[in-house]
Amino acid sequence: MSRPTHAPAPDVATGPEKLIAVEEHGADPVPADRRHGSPRQLLWTWASPQVGFATVFIGVLSVSAFGLGFWQAVAALVLGAGLGSLAHGLLSTDGPRFGVPQMVIGRLSFGYRGNALPSGVNALVSGVGWFAVNSVGGAFALNSLTGLPPLPSLLILVVLEIVIGYVGHDLVHRFERYAFPVLAVIFLLAGVWIFKGADVAGPGAGGGFGGFMLAFSAVFGFTAGWNPCAADYARYLPAGTPRRATAWYSGLGLFVSVAVVSVIGAASGTLAAPAGASPTDAFTGQLPGWLGDLTLVAIILGAMAASTLNVYSAAVSISSLSLPLPSWLGRASLVALVGAIGTAAGWASLADAGHAFENFLLVIAYWIAPWLGVVLMEHWLRALPDEALAPRLQDRSFGNPAGLIALLVGVAVSVPLFSNQTVFVGLVPHVWPGVGDLTCPVGFALGALLFALLRRRDSLTPSA
Repeated sequence: MSRPTHAPAPDVATGPEKLIAVEEHGADPVPADRRHGSPRQLLWTWASPQVGFATVFIGVLSVSAFGLGFWQAVAALVLGAGLGSLAHGLLSTDGPRFGVPQMVIGRLSFGYRGNALPSGVNALVSGVGWFAVNSVGGAFALNSLTGLPPLPSLLILVVLEIVIGYVGHDLVHRFERYAFPVLAVIFLLAGVWIFKGADVAGPGAGGGFGGFMLAFSAVFGFTAGWNPCAADYARYLPAGTPRRATAWYSGLGLFVSVAVVSVIGAASGTLAAPAGASPTDAFTGQLPGWLGDLTLVAIILGAMAASTLNVYSAAVSISSLSLPLPSWLGRASLVALVGAIGTAAGWASLADAGHAFENFLLVIAYWIAPWLGVVLMEHWLRALPDEALAPRLQDRSFGNPAGLIALLVGVAVSVPLFSNQTVFVGLVPHVWPGVGDLTCPVGFALGALLFALLRRRDSLTPSA
């Protein structure tokens, strides 16, 4: 539960000098005297979580499930990762400006009460969906490495992830920093080995434009899935932090890691996987024993790097709802609660993790795209200085119905007409299967356009 903005901050430092002190701040603004850090830390904070099996699997799907040749897959993967990272860098700049999480900044786009819907969805998606997906990938790797059954493997990982998220912001950054070089070296070695035998000249299985759009939507959804958390890890930076550096480091960390690792996955997808192998064994089975074991270690570490951010941001998103929660249920306790729910979801998906992940990747973009269209349009059209905008973030009377209307219409139109999944095929791909899945670009365009048309002009009055 967030403290009222007029309440004094507790006497607990959050800087590196007290790394294991539990972070006290949730959705409330970080005071100026608690600001610290450099935008450079955003490079590894956003790179480490992507250097793992979830990112590899996107590349594998682009070839094995969506029928693309290697170079077609590369084009889709790089384009989707680039667009999602560009938005991520831009949104990260609001962290130092306002000192609050991304979902609190969303009040500018949706109003104080209207923002409850995207905040709640993000808490569910991050804390349950992504936390489960990434933890399950790590659990399979731990199972393959040690022979420990998948369920105990999952429980070991989630306990470690929840502990890091429970302590909070500075320990999260420190963990990502030390994980990054280990992950980068191991995955680059694995990538070199896989490319030695990959069939990069093959034409694919005829995925065509439809397959390209499916791969694009999957990698864009994966990359932009971090956008609702962008400012969460930049909000402790001093208010005067250069915006260009903030955008550059956060966007670059996300883009390079997603692009490189997913392309390695695409190369792996051109090779025959061992029969009956788990998703992680299918990847590491293409490597010599020593490198396969190292890669399993990296997959475990990468899963922890991603899930730690997932559970932390989910708790912060719940804090931004300003619910009348009991005093003991603050940000740290919410991490433990959300982590427990996400663990249950991961347990339920152990039996068919591959198909569950494929469907989740496509669904995630369905709400992210119109949400992103709204918040980027709001960001672009801002006409007031930060000093005038900041009070709106805590003003319960501030409303902006244009944002919520644009978001809901974007989802309501794009999903029934353009979605293309195993569980539901929209009207357009049902009639013309070759178009693939256009839900993401259509939802984004509708969200942005409707918000621009319906929004009120900025004024200095709180109820504008």
